[in-house]
Amino acid sequence: MPQNVPEFHFSESALKVRQFLYEFWCAHGRGPNLRAVREATGLTREEIIDAYKELELGIMCVVDLTTQNVNLLKVPPFSSYPTAAEVHVGGRFLAYAGCAMESLAVSMMPPLQDQEVRIEGYCACCLGAVRVVSQNGRILAHEPDTLGIHVSLSPREWNNTNIVHMCDAMNFVCGREHAERYERKICRRGVLFSLDQALRFVTPTGRSRMWQYDRPPDYLRPQRVLDFIRSLGVDVTGWGE
Repeated sequence: MPQNVPEFHFSESALKVRQFLYEFWCAHGRGPNLRAVREATGLTREEIIDAYKELELGIMCVVDLTTQNVNLLKVPPFSSYPTAAEVHVGGRFLAYAGCAMESLAVSMMPPLQDQEVRIEGYCACCLGAVRVVSQNGRILAHEPDTLGIHVSLSPREWNNTNIVHMCDAMNFVCGREHAERYERKICRRGVLFSLDQALRFVTPTGRSRMWQYDRPPDYLRPQRVLDFIRSLGVDVTGWGE
């Protein structure tokens, strides 16, 4: 029941683990293993796994619970595997962002305040290079000028199992013509966000992530998400809405 989950509260263990995941990823550019979490939090293996389950239900991470070492796949805005959005800080590669959309929120995180965050990515259509430079949640520059983010899944399909497919559907494109060609390549319609619309979409989450230690779970309420996207001026007819 990943959509329309009834409201709940994170346990103190889940809050402690979440905070450590953010801090560790910002410092090391990767997720921690179970031992690192235990050493930082003092929690047992069972308590850590229970915390991960809570956090995944609250759309804070993606964990492969079929693995014995409880592989950590995503902790938005970061991904443990390669994506089309590389995060560079201080002139060096730091980590992969979860998707093009999440990459715009990275510079809002407290450990990265006042630092210039450069996103190196590529157009989903032609694989041409794209770049976004941001600082403290403001976009300073981007290439090309027509850069946007194409989203090929409606919010009605987001988080059906977890956020992996949702993130996979959010990609940079070098403008509307590239977005339309990409739709033909994948045989699926979508909608196009300008960078300004995309930034406004992720800002509420980006401004609370890490800043609010006891931030409550996120809940996927598809109609509310659609209404918010419409309020940004995004044309959602590509989703049949």
